[in-house]
Amino acid sequence: MKQEQLPPRVLEAYIGEYASGKSENAVNRAIELAGLGRRVTLVDLDLVEPCYTLRPLKRALGEKGVIVLAWDTSELIGLGETGNILKPEVRFCLRHPGDVILDIGYGASGVQVLNLVEGAVEERDLKVYAVINIARPMTATVPDIIDHVKLLSKVDGLINNSHLGEETDLEFIQEGAWVVKEAAAALGLPVVATSVMEQLAAEIGETDWYGHQVRALQRYLPQAFW
Repeated sequence: MKQEQLPPRVLEAYIGEYASGKSENAVNRAIELAGLGRRVTLVDLDLVEPCYTLRPLKRALGEKGVIVLAWDTSELIGLGETGNILKPEVRFCLRHPGDVILDIGYGASGVQVLNLVEGAVEERDLKVYAVINIARPMTATVPDIIDHVKLLSKVDGLINNSHLGEETDLEFIQEGAWVVKEAAAALGLPVVATSVMEQLAAEIGETDWYGHQVRALQRYLPQAFW
């Protein structure tokens, strides 16, 4: 009898500048996968902003089928941004069965936390995606994005998440999509998606102006403030 082939694991890490939307993308991706009936673990690896944690979302995400590994600030050992010791369930998170989504702290300092995760450096299937918002000063232009991404130790693709908060419109999203497309081409990286709040995503469709997948986002992170 032919054995049924299991779908490959999804192992993704999301990195981005401050207010780029990296955590929102990580949360929404985890919920999307769980909605497909997959076993999903979402891991809070943000040691740069440890007070902005996913812990308050544990119950709500658990109800959607997402296992959340997160901490409160009393569980962090203050040895600097990337010198913290992770508790075992976080350090060995890649051993969890099923899909694993990592929410990493912002910038070059944040991405170094991957060195603390057992097996992350050697794991070939782990994809690191840089979330780009051209409204942020460090990633506002094509040269800015190129310089920013080159500072990160590993990036496998870019996500356009350009927004202006409540003032976001389709014109600005399209501008972001073009800038990210150009930067990705210069870096030799794929554009994974354009991420948009769901009310605007409906106006764009399944793909953006340049053929990139559109991911509709719901806002969960405002509930995560202490």
